[in-house]
Amino acid sequence: MSTFHFTVLPPPKALERDIECIRITTYTGNESLDVKVCPKGFPGIVFSHANDGTAAIESIAIRSAMVSEIPILFLHGQGSEPSIMRFKGEPYVSIQVVLKPHALYSLFGWDASSLNHGFLTPDQFDASELEDRLLSAPTNEERVACLYDFLTGKMKRTEKRDELIELSLEYIRSHISSITVKDLVAAFHLSERQFQKRFSRVVGMPPQLYIRIVRINEALQLMKSGQYDRLSDIAYALNYFDQSHFIRDIRTFSWLNPKTITMKVKEFHSDEAGSSYL
Repeated sequence: MSTFHFTVLPPPKALERDIECIRITTYTGNESLDVKVCPKGFPGIVFSHANDGTAAIESIAIRSAMVSEIPILFLHGQGSEPSIMRFKGEPYVSIQVVLKPHALYSLFGWDASSLNHGFLTPDQFDASELEDRLLSAPTNEERVACLYDFLTGKMKRTEKRDELIELSLEYIRSHISSITVKDLVAAFHLSERQFQKRFSRVVGMPPQLYIRIVRINEALQLMKSGQYDRLSDIAYALNYFDQSHFIRDIRTFSWLNPKTITMKVKEFHSDEAGSSYL
């Protein structure tokens, strides 16, 4: 992956509650690539621009469907399936705003479950002017500033925020090795039905599924770190029932099979935005 260069930027202070990070990817090669992406439960905004002036992404596929004619700028949902993004065989730049799991609700005021696997074109999320500005901006720094301006405006106009669910997301991340929905219900003093309903509206998926996604991403980080010699040790550290349950989740949220898990994870590009590999 020597023809790739990745830059990950922290969000500005005014937006740090709703943005995880911004990842800028530049590709200088001339080979068409299929990039496999593991879900992380984050929605986001993607601007991908090839040297020929068109979208760098040709298609996005999940196990059940494939979409082509991808726009230069789009907003995507959280996603809970692994995907394959096919990029054109020419140099490009991609700028990805990685939103916090609750940000479709807090920034846009939407029921997040209505988007999940789908994506919106610029006219569908009031971003046609933003797309024009991104295309005319001479540098990536100016493009990032345009994205920040757009999202700051959304934040100021939207007054929807579920403090309890945002706290529960932090609680999940800090207790990922052992957390259950019953633990969350007890910690935040809600009935399970109320919690499930609010969580799905704000995050876009049931809490059980979100916990599985966060846990498997933690497992991928542990595998890549080399701290553990055996898969069973990672499964034990993250309180999986057994190694077979752990491997089933790896297969569910990636394109890997048990024989290639350890070898392939070493080839992952992993950062705050998630894990991907060729």
